[in-house]
Amino acid sequence: MAVLVAMIGCLSSAADARAGLEKTERAQAPTTLTVRKTRFGTILFDGSGRALSGFTRDKRGGPSQCYGACATAWPVQFAKGKLRAGAGVKQSLLGRTKRRDGRLQVTYNGWLLYYYIDDRLPGQVSCQNVDEFGGLWLVVRPSGQLVR
Repeated sequence: MAVLVAMIGCLSSAADARAGLEKTERAQAPTTLTVRKTRFGTILFDGSGRALSGFTRDKRGGPSQCYGACATAWPVQFAKGKLRAGAGVKQSLLGRTKRRDGRLQVTYNGWLLYYYIDDRLPGQVSCQNVDEFGGLWLVVRPSGQLVR
């Protein structure tokens, strides 16, 4: 019986170790930006095909002005691992900045990047040039310019 308990404990520890390793690997997987053609022209997407937007209340190169309800509606693109530029994206424009909670947010040409909560399908852009939370939400061109 003691052997069986020890074996179960080892299996459990091994499973826990694997789960922890997988979580660490996911957290450190590169953050990739890509481009796609849309009705707004060619714009930035994350590696999963979700559109990325900038917020005009954020000043280029400055801290985020989007917290609380704003960050619920417009979730932050957090920097996980190395930042990688996919085809059509300029590596030199990729960056990151620290939020108040210490987490790192991805920037492109100095603009902090966000998702729209209801854009769930690859390539979907359902909220563009919208005035919410004190500024406009605009998709981003590969040049780093916001699309008006």
